[in-house]
Amino acid sequence: MSGIMPESISLFSAILLASSFLPLSSATVLAASRSYSGLQARGVAFALQEVIASIAGWTAVAFSSFYKIGDRVQLGGIKGDVIDSGILRTTIMECGEWVKSDLYTGRIVRVANSFVFKEPVYNYSGDFPFLWDEIAIPIKHGSDSGLARKILQAIAEETVGAYAASAKESWGRMVSKYRIEDAKIDPAVTLVVTDNWLEFSVRYAVDYKNRRSTKDALFTGILEEFAKYPDKIAIASTTVHLVDAPTLDVRISEQ
Repeated sequence: MSGIMPESISLFSAILLASSFLPLSSATVLAASRSYSGLQARGVAFALQEVIASIAGWTAVAFSSFYKIGDRVQLGGIKGDVIDSGILRTTIMECGEWVKSDLYTGRIVRVANSFVFKEPVYNYSGDFPFLWDEIAIPIKHGSDSGLARKILQAIAEETVGAYAASAKESWGRMVSKYRIEDAKIDPAVTLVVTDNWLEFSVRYAVDYKNRRSTKDALFTGILEEFAKYPDKIAIASTTVHLVDAPTLDVRISEQ
């Protein structure tokens, strides 16, 4: 009896009191009390479902490979580094939002562990602590595409080549563990011809924490090299030409 809420005792007593004035059988009174107990249990279960789901989520995280402290994840729509994992909530140092790329915003966000069952969990640094990224470089038609490709390939290998060995090792473990495609790790340069320009794409593997600094180094090196060949390579951009309206000759006839 000590575990029953005072409100439960009061309402249960009211049911018994009402039974002495109403022509109800003892079976009806018992059915009414059982019905109330069932409603109360469902109410408590509904109120605690988020807490129970969060505890279950914490258990799943603790005994699986969802993420661990130090991993960069996206959980419940929040992206950042996991700095604590409690029974009910995971604490994340947020990245992105109004800050471009993957830099900290300074906000610490606590996300309910129940989100591991509600939404996909993105782990940027789990078994493979690298990401594939790419940049696009449009150059004008008539530029020396062969020279441009050589420059792009050389800059990419110089800038991100250091990641290749460790990335290949990590990816090899991924292929053995998950039976996935043995994707290319080395930097690759591809070309697409459009109506407006020749668009080169540079695809490469990079440490998940160095995406922004790597893009800066790539673009800086590319622009410096292209500047050495102004007559052979020119960066393309969208140009809007404003055309003068023709002169209008308006004549009004008198009637």
